[in-house]
This record gives sequence, C-alpha cells and structure tokens, in this order.
Amino acid sequence: MPSGLIALALGGFGIGLTEFLIAGLLPQVASSFDVSEAAAGRLISGYALSVAVGAIALTAATARLPRKQVLAGLVALFVVGNLMSAIAQNYEVMLLGRIVAALCHGSFFGIGSLVARGLVAPERKSRAVAVMFAGLTVANVLGVPFGALVGERWGWRAAFWAVTAIGVLALAGIVTLVPGGAGEARPSPVTDPSEPTPPSSLRAQFRAFRSWQVWLTLTATALGYGGMFGAFSYIAYTFTEVGGFSSADVAWLLMVYGVGLVVGNLVGGRAADRDRDRALVLSLLGLAVTLAVFGLLATSAAASVVLVFLMGVTGFASVPGMITRVTDYAHGAALAASANVSASNLGNALGAWLGGLAITAGLGYTSPLYVGAGIVLASVVVMAVAAHRASSSARQLEHRE
Repeated sequence: MPSGLIALALGGFGIGLTEFLIAGLLPQVASSFDVSEAAAGRLISGYALSVAVGAIALTAATARLPRKQVLAGLVALFVVGNLMSAIAQNYEVMLLGRIVAALCHGSFFGIGSLVARGLVAPERKSRAVAVMFAGLTVANVLGVPFGALVGERWGWRAAFWAVTAIGVLALAGIVTLVPGGAGEARPSPVTDPSEPTPPSSLRAQFRAFRSWQVWLTLTATALGYGGMFGAFSYIAYTFTEVGGFSSADVAWLLMVYGVGLVVGNLVGGRAADRDRDRALVLSLLGLAVTLAVFGLLATSAAASVVLVFLMGVTGFASVPGMITRVTDYAHGAALAASANVSASNLGNALGAWLGGLAITAGLGYTSPLYVGAGIVLASVVVMAVAAHRASSSARQLEHRE
C-alpha cells in the first residue's frame, strides 16, 4: 500500500470526525452559547449545505492547480475551520468555523479519489479509493462516541482541538508522502491514449458533463445515498419505537452500522475492480432488499442487529465503484468527482425529507425503510440502464474494430 494512501485516509478520517462528532456534542454546545436546540442543529445542517456548495466551487476554482497542492490547501482550510470552532467565543464564530471546515469536504474526497487511483496500477484503482474512504467510514463508527466521550471528560472544545491536531498530521502526511504528480497523468481505461492528462481548464472539465454516463452515475449515486440515509435518518426511532431497544442501545447499534460501512467500503472496492458495473447493480439491489426486509422484521431485536449491519455493508459497497466510474467517463475531470460528493449530499437531503413525510403521514417508524427501499430501487434501474448502455457501446466499438 503506497504511504500516500495512508495520508489521504488520515485526512478522510479527520474530515469524517468533524462531520459526525458534533452530534454527540450538541447539548454541551447549545448550553455553552445559550442557544436553542434548533440553532445548535444548524451546526449540522449548515455543514451539510456547505459541503454541497464547496465541492463544486472549490474544485472549479482550483482546476488549473496541481492536485497535491490543492489537497494540502484543502486540509489547511480544514485545520483553520476546526481551530475557529475550538476557540469560538460565540455561536456565530462557531457556525462560521463549521462552514469553513465543510467547504473542503467535497473537494478533498473528489480530488483525493483521483490522486488515490493515480498511486496504484489501473486494475487496483477502486481499492485505492476504498482505502482513502476507509478513513471516513472509521470516523462514522467513532465520530459520535468520540465526541461524546471527549466532550464529557474534557469539554466540547477539546474534541475540536483533537480534530485540529489530526488535520495537522494529515497535512504533514500529504506534503511529505503524496508524490507531486500523483493522479495527474495516469490515463483511465476510457481515456484516449493520445490525451493522457485529465482536463485542467474549467471549460474542459465542464465538457465532461456532456456524457450521459456521467449523469446516469451521478443520478444513481444520489438515489442510492438518498435511499440509505433516508432510512438511516430515522433509524433511532425505528430501534426504540418498533424494535423495543432502549435509547442507551442506540449508540452501540449505530456502531454496528458503522462497522458495516467499513466492511462494505473495502469489499465494494475489490468487487468493483473485478466487474464494476455488475458489482454496483448487485450492491444497490442488496441495499434495497435489506431495507425492505428490515421494515418487515424491525420488531425483532436480533434481526435488527443483523440488518443494520447489512445496511451499512450494502449501503457503502457502491461508493468506490461509483467514484471511479464517474471519473472514468469524465476522463479524470476533478469537477465530476466532486460533483459525485455533492450528488450524495443532495440525495441525503431528499431521502431524509421523504422519510420524514412518510412519518408525518402516519405511516409509522418503519416507513422510512420502505421509502428508502423504493428510492434505492430507482437507483438500481438507473444503474442497470447505465451498465446496459456501456456494454452496448463496448460491443459496437469491438464490432467496428
């Protein structure tokens, strides 16, 4: 494993911690700044919206710069944002710090995925992306309990100081371990050999969005994420109101889900390197089935534990393949990789909204699982269409040759 991948994974871990740990610190933060629970909640929603905006804006603004320098700058921005949160003396500065830290999120994972795949042989590109995302999935497991534990013992500011320190380590790792040309000149399988370098100008990067395959992949990403997180957003209510678990059980059940994310990420990366489109269709179909079965068996405590683990596995198994797919068809355009992150965040918002509508309509706390299954089934259809078009194009090309 190239050492540069470890540095990227550490950066992903720090960014993931920033996103997730706040959930376990909200009561302390709200009390410290004397704001309402709703205002404290905007530290989460404001972060998510900034991720969607920053993914496109910062990637576009840095299109002509070397990717290693851009990654270093993004992590430096992350450090500044968390430092602002750690020393904030009022709510407004705290919110600004969250926004600054969030701006780097989408671009880091979008550009970082291109750098990661450039560090390995082409046949291992999805696994390389999975290694980078392993930091994010581990943060999903540890983020909330880490924030709650550190906050309870040393105060909520200590948690942000710790994440700031992780960011400094990641910055040092990227500067020293990531090669300067990594991910900048390796052609993808669909790139014309006569044009080995990815598009650097902003206009050329936007031209990548002329590809139907890029749009189909982005749509499948948004729907796949939307279905999973639409169900996940209300999973605590499903556990306590349907499954009979206590509120104290929710923390370890979420850790089971997080372990599933880690496993799914690594397994999905390996599967995508063997047969990417087949792996994507099967993982999304597996997620739809898991969510539907979860809805049917949510009253069983034992089944809930198994199914929330499988929800994590099938939910994240498509991530490495989706990213390498969209960047292959975009000929390595960093803007397309970052757009994939934005698509996932938009899908999250859509899924959570639809799941909330189902509960409001009186359909019960299992309804987000069924809604999620339906959304993911739509993703399966989109991905199947994309795979069929890709296969037909490949056969036509072979016939011409």
